[in-house]
Amino acid sequence: MQMSDRIGKRMKLQDLHVLMAVVQAGSMGKAALMLNTTQPNISRSIGELERAFGVRLLDRHQRGIEPTECGRALLDCGAAVFDELRQGVKSIEFLADPTAGEVRIGSTAFLAASFVCALIDRLSRRHPRIKFQLVTGYIEALHRDLSERKVDLLIVRSTGELADDRLRFEFLFEDRYVVVAGAKNRWGRRRKIQISELADESWVLPPRESVIGSIVWEAFRAAGLDYPHATVVTDSPHMRVSLLTTGRFITIFPASALRFLARKSALRVLPVDLPKARRPNGIVTLKDRALSPVAQLTIDSARELAKPMAKPKSPGHVRN
Repeated sequence: MQMSDRIGKRMKLQDLHVLMAVVQAGSMGKAALMLNTTQPNISRSIGELERAFGVRLLDRHQRGIEPTECGRALLDCGAAVFDELRQGVKSIEFLADPTAGEVRIGSTAFLAASFVCALIDRLSRRHPRIKFQLVTGYIEALHRDLSERKVDLLIVRSTGELADDRLRFEFLFEDRYVVVAGAKNRWGRRRKIQISELADESWVLPPRESVIGSIVWEAFRAAGLDYPHATVVTDSPHMRVSLLTTGRFITIFPASALRFLARKSALRVLPVDLPKARRPNGIVTLKDRALSPVAQLTIDSARELAKPMAKPKSPGHVRN
């Protein structure tokens, strides 16, 4: 009997689930508590898997338990198996009721607060029984969440060629970045402003290593100046908007955000030229992953929402 046939007859999904829980918990005792079972049952499941494959799956040492190379290979397979099952359940739920389901979206803080919020509002009005889970973070962490199948799709800006060839980027729209102040700010009365004139103003900015931080650095370096002193450093879009409305602060925003932010009437774009301040935004998915109908519905709605902002796509905007 071939190994694949033997494993197919002997391996149980429950045993695979136990293996994943043991590695996540770091010990069989902790995994038993997580799964509300006993440690002998956990040991039995791991033993069944190791006998089925004929290899050791776990290394045991004083610090706990770690997967062997064979164990890591099976864990990767297990993550894909359970994800496919979850997607299958979502598809069945959608067939039973096309207006219901759940979608998990990953996005950066600013896109989440603007474009993604508008997308969720649109979808929830059309399909009020859809549930949304929104995860925000930095690009690298979001790519990792997608690869580990913790989210269904990402709506993020492109940072260039994707480092992971398992990921696919689909262009939605190109964003330009603009200098923004509150409607009461004194700079709002000017028709033309040089970036150098704003060097000593009260800036509220995200961290320097962020995309906006790099745009600020490029703009000030082109003017022969150092990076400006930020009075407030925060990732929170809502805090930045609140500070702008006082009339004392200035910042840099993606222009698309001004379409969707609820308090956009209290903001004003200043007439400042920012060099190279454009970034494409789009959807990132896993190439070999079947999307649930609700996730596909979300992508279709995102394309529709982005259409008025989209420009003709260049060959580099879509990566397969």
